[in-house]
Amino acid sequence: MKNTKHYPWIVVGLLWLVALLNYMDRQMLATMRPSMEADIPELVSGENFGRLMAIFLWIYALMSPISGIIADKLNRKWLIVGSLFVWSAVTYAMGYATTYNQVYWLRALMGVSEALYIPAGLSLIADYHQQKTRSLAIGIHMTGLYVGSALGGFGATIAATYSWHTTFHYFGIVGVVYAFVLVFLLKEKKATEIKPIDLDLITTSEKSSLFKGLALLFTNISFWVILFYFAIISLPGWATKNWLPTLFSENLAIPMEQAGPLATIAISFSSLLGVIFGGILSDKWVQKNIKGRVYTSAIGLSLTIPALLLIGFGDSLFNVVGAVLCFGIGYGMFDANNMPIICQFVSSKYRGTAYGVLNMTGVGCGALVTSLLGKSSDSGTLGYGFALMAGVVAIALVVQVSFLRPKVNDFVDA
Repeated sequence: MKNTKHYPWIVVGLLWLVALLNYMDRQMLATMRPSMEADIPELVSGENFGRLMAIFLWIYALMSPISGIIADKLNRKWLIVGSLFVWSAVTYAMGYATTYNQVYWLRALMGVSEALYIPAGLSLIADYHQQKTRSLAIGIHMTGLYVGSALGGFGATIAATYSWHTTFHYFGIVGVVYAFVLVFLLKEKKATEIKPIDLDLITTSEKSSLFKGLALLFTNISFWVILFYFAIISLPGWATKNWLPTLFSENLAIPMEQAGPLATIAISFSSLLGVIFGGILSDKWVQKNIKGRVYTSAIGLSLTIPALLLIGFGDSLFNVVGAVLCFGIGYGMFDANNMPIICQFVSSKYRGTAYGVLNMTGVGCGALVTSLLGKSSDSGTLGYGFALMAGVVAIALVVQVSFLRPKVNDFVDA
């Protein structure tokens, strides 16, 4: 099967389901808060809930560059399988939690396991897909993240029908089973066979080579530009994932079991459209203009600016949902082109590391904004916090268009 011409797209399909589970398992906690409050009273506090969401992001951020280095050195298939198995087992275990501290530390462990997936998954897809299909392939994969977020929004609905314990159990079992399926269907793509590394036998020079990718990245000015605008757009990106259901519920005065699915479906569906459109446009544009991927990403960023203002200050269902749809399309166009743009500046040997560093910075910013918005929620100014992010995104847009100048479509070492 690996040698067939269709296998690169089969890989996208296999990893699409992993991406779905990745975001579904992490996202459903954001909508299940009301169901869990009766058993875990600490969750009534918005600040405590913000801390719970933020610990996942901080751990995820700290693990991301390590995950990227590991993805560039070891077998990505087994990294993906192991990551999926662990975070699914953690999801199952959360159904047995009885205290805030137990949920807190399980959430931290989930951050470790989920961080191992994205750099490995994206770099594997980038290796299977060449220049003419890379953005579309990665964009299709990203739709799995958005569908997972949307399904996570139904966590509140399922929890209201059954219980939050049962919801965690069911979702966790699905992931564990699928990890075993991937053992047989997913294949690595590298020129040479990859063998496990015994850290006790690694020489000094080999150890230093583990960090060669980081050294090359941080002496690359273009990578700093990518890192800056990626970090900035991560602020509203993570804010919508973690706080949009709460914003819908508070500003539109609707119960969370309705607000959760409405918010997550709106942002996920529009982002899905954005990554598909952005992937197709980017793959075609870059054939005619080497900055086509950058311009496609910039168009996406520009759409998020007015959307954030309307999300923050809108007071009707039509206005807020319309703004969310606009934000999702723009964010999807941006999201589909991050790894393809990295491929224009970083060789295939270090792309996992590069995306790991981006993930660390972006998720770190997400953890910061998640905590800050928790305090805003308690003070009744959550909408104002969303609107304020429009200004910083405008700065990131100017930096991206002005300073990011690729010279090739697929960078290779000299």
